[in-house]
Amino acid sequence: MRDLRVGIDTSPLELTAAGTARYLRKLLTALEREPGLELRRHRFPGSSRAAKVARDTAWYLGALPVAARKDDVLHVPGHRGPLLSAAPLIVTIHDLAVLRHPDAFNRWTRTYSRAFLPRLARSATRVIAVSEFTAREAVELLGVDEERVRVIPHGVEAPFEPDGPAAEGDYVLAVGTLEPRKNLPRVVLAAERAGVELRVVGAPGWGEVGVESAGFVPDDELARLYRGAACLVYPSLYEGFGLPALEAMASGTPVVTSRDGALAELTGGAAVLVDPRDVDAIAAGIEEAARRREELSQAGLERARAFTWRAAAKATMEVYREAANDR
Repeated sequence: MRDLRVGIDTSPLELTAAGTARYLRKLLTALEREPGLELRRHRFPGSSRAAKVARDTAWYLGALPVAARKDDVLHVPGHRGPLLSAAPLIVTIHDLAVLRHPDAFNRWTRTYSRAFLPRLARSATRVIAVSEFTAREAVELLGVDEERVRVIPHGVEAPFEPDGPAAEGDYVLAVGTLEPRKNLPRVVLAAERAGVELRVVGAPGWGEVGVESAGFVPDDELARLYRGAACLVYPSLYEGFGLPALEAMASGTPVVTSRDGALAELTGGAAVLVDPRDVDAIAAGIEEAARRREELSQAGLERARAFTWRAAAKATMEVYREAANDR
């Protein structure tokens, strides 16, 4: 019996190192270790504005399904993909912030997503959601049949672990792409009220957030920053999963995060949960994390052990098989 031939769109790697691209890199590495699988990478090169428009139109709506016509399954790991595909289509939904909070996105992204994302999800043989919260959002906002949705969380692995070098200083850390829903202006005010130094790292994003960041840092440096931080402050206004919270827990760092949605689901009682729109609540959360540091560190480490990229790859392989059998 020949290997299952799976086409996967790797175009998100052209755009950024964060978000969907981070998920895709980790998943590809884990999938390469899985037996019985032939991975075929399809990509549209370029990161200019013109390339992005061409990718969203000519590539996804025309060239990609042609390139994947001999695949047993086609996996698009982000929110762009073909509306018609000869190969059974699998779509990963990371979050639906573009529909819940459209004003936080540029005009092209919100217009394109409103027009095509529901149609893409409904045309898929299977939809992978990265959390139960996102699965519910997909059913409600995209009209996806619940029976076709599979929940497969992200994983975490080295260098995000408690042992290793730690950054010096007495500080709290914020991690995330600079965009409005990350709630960074309130994080800045909360750190000031708690009387602590705030360090911010993350990829450039969009929107007016008025916060200075050290920018994107490689994983080894990010792990060093997690280990040295008094806590991670991550009160995002909307997340489909919340990978920085998982990385911090795996590094032994207490987490202060939003009480609603995917972040409460992810942290599972191992974090300080706060109202993300209340600066005083965030500041109090920072102070509580300092008081409960040892307890939260151990609870976070235990919680993080439930999330591995190996498990994510194995579950994704099962979805590939399901979709291929539906052909």
